[in-house]
Amino acid sequence: MKALILAAGYATRLYPLTKDYPKPLLEVKGRPIIDYIVDKLKALPLVDEIYVVTNSKFIRFFRAWAKSVKFSGRITLIDDLTKTNRGRLGAIGDMDFAIKKQGIKDDLLVVGGDNLFSGALKGFISFSRRHRASPCIGLYRLKSRKDASRYGVAQLDRNKKVSSFVEKPRHPDSPLVAMCLYYIPDHLLGSIGQYMRDKKKEADTTGGYIAWLKSRAEVYGYVFKGSWFDIGDYKYLNAAKEKFA
Repeated sequence: MKALILAAGYATRLYPLTKDYPKPLLEVKGRPIIDYIVDKLKALPLVDEIYVVTNSKFIRFFRAWAKSVKFSGRITLIDDLTKTNRGRLGAIGDMDFAIKKQGIKDDLLVVGGDNLFSGALKGFISFSRRHRASPCIGLYRLKSRKDASRYGVAQLDRNKKVSSFVEKPRHPDSPLVAMCLYYIPDHLLGSIGQYMRDKKKEADTTGGYIAWLKSRAEVYGYVFKGSWFDIGDYKYLNAAKEKFA
């Protein structure tokens, strides 16, 4: 199994902090955000390689960071060749770029590089392997349904299959939101390129891809417990700095 960390965004909502520095390398409790993600990936025996996709503007920072990471497998940095926010490929575009650039053919675990959560990934992987033929997404239950309008919102049936998925609905019908955490089995990797070929689809939101994929395959959802912080702006960065453990 391969893991892919999405770290090619330009984080404009955190300017000037991220104007010349990548968001995944910002520190929370004395450590870069990405270190917490890598620690969780290192605990998975199935993961033998971690890809980090970033951009031409920030890759030098990740090269310095990678030298400090101890991992029995391989860490591979991927430059998506963009230099500005306007020219970015988007989350799905970066997934497609990485898969083609590296010739990835294994099951793929995708994690957003600004994703801070306290739960281990072992349960999610076990759940995903039980549904080996289907993609699985990580979900988190928000305390307030109103706050769910910032995310992709899901509903699950009693078998944990995603029965409904809507990207950033104005009036959410569920407090379950997608965490930018995805397990994609090897035989469905081509669906990402297929999605990208549809020019009507939005390349910058993983939720758009999940909503599209749901109409073509069964998608299952795993609900994480504990804490979760989506570091999208100063409000959530400061909350993570104060409360994440």
